[in-house]
Amino acid sequence: MLTPLPAITPIRLTPRAEPFDHLDWLFELQYEGLRSLAYIENGTAKLISRQRETYVSFQSLCAKLARDVKVHDAILDGGIVCLDEKGRPRFARLLDGQHEPCYCAFDLLWCNGTDFRSQP
Repeated sequence: MLTPLPAITPIRLTPRAEPFDHLDWLFELQYEGLRSLAYIENGTAKLISRQRETYVSFQSLCAKLARDVKVHDAILDGGIVCLDEKGRPRFARLLDGQHEPCYCAFDLLWCNGTDFRSQP
């Protein structure tokens, strides 16, 4: 019997007054979109907000995640975004519902029964 996926609360983002650089930190581009946890389990996927609400407007994106992410179960932290022709995120496109959204994962929290949250 498989253990159900845990309910995870995303880490809150911490605003900083000034940019910084440090060898112990890896920085990546922040995509403008909707922060979301992706729960993939038993051939289905759902996208959950920071307030633990299910995003119901992204069923085609959920179907793609369930099909394309080749795992038994996983929890990803990332964002739902829409990109323009040059690959730049455009928040207005996400809101208008006329453009195909994608999911940009930036952290693997759980995969195939293993909790990675305590890993570096």
